[in-house]
Amino acid sequence: MEFFHSVSVDWLGKKWYFLAFSMIFSVAGVVSMAWHYKTIGSPVPLGVDFRGGTQVEVQFLETPDLNRIRQAVGAAGIKDADISIFGEAAKNDVLISLPEQLNEAALDTGRAQVEGALKAHYTSNFNVRSVQVVGPTVGHQLEKQATLATLYSMLGMLIYLWFRFQLIYGVAAVVACFHDTLITVGFFALTNQEISLTVIAAILTLVGYSMNDTIVVFDRIRENLRISRREPLPILVNRSINQTLSRTVLTSGLTFLTVLSLYVFGGQVLKGFSFALVVGILIGTYSSIAVAAPMLVAWQEWRAKKGKSTSLPAARR
Repeated sequence: MEFFHSVSVDWLGKKWYFLAFSMIFSVAGVVSMAWHYKTIGSPVPLGVDFRGGTQVEVQFLETPDLNRIRQAVGAAGIKDADISIFGEAAKNDVLISLPEQLNEAALDTGRAQVEGALKAHYTSNFNVRSVQVVGPTVGHQLEKQATLATLYSMLGMLIYLWFRFQLIYGVAAVVACFHDTLITVGFFALTNQEISLTVIAAILTLVGYSMNDTIVVFDRIRENLRISRREPLPILVNRSINQTLSRTVLTSGLTFLTVLSLYVFGGQVLKGFSFALVVGILIGTYSSIAVAAPMLVAWQEWRAKKGKSTSLPAARR
């Protein structure tokens, strides 16, 4: 199934517009992260998973209404609480994460705050099952591990593409993924939204998604190199992008509609996760066309100026 037939868009002719677009959002994100780091000590607002805090597990006899629970907690004067379903939905367990508390006395304080808020503003039978403190040390460890997980995933893909295609293909794909991650995290800083472990899971998903889109374009470039070895690379890259455009619109468009539905109808629990996917899929699709592929042409032009070989490997017969 194809949406577009005989497409002849000059994508590389618009490379300066693409570069300006990427620079604007990248710089805006970096400036916002620098401002957050100066004011709160972190490039982006962090969830309880990273900054530490008191977590209270509450079991309700009836199906809990998370919106009403948030209203009840807010009415009791508890700010920045993170409320989500915990475990299996049928067990009616809710995890209420309170802002950071730095000592074990927070166990009793957190229990009293939650019990008082629910008794005063939420008419339902409940039982506080457990209370625990996630200290700042654990939060910093999670933050470090999340960063390393993202970097290791990019390194692994670079090595794979190095052996599967050529080093320049891997470098271009990893630069595109780094571009996507930077802009996505920058959007969280610009909109002042917290990053939690679920958001990190979304970012890792986006790294793989963006890489897959880029590999599809690269594979078509290699196929066309085998067929039209004497054709100028810019023309060949443009044709390769146009040939995969229908596939890109179908897969990315349907995925985008799905995550957009999660963002609109998924509620507060899925807000951060779905927001990362919405932004990331748009930017990831854009980067496979406007960042990764033009890097191959820029690399070839740079080597030509140096008087070096400019050939890219073609697909095997």
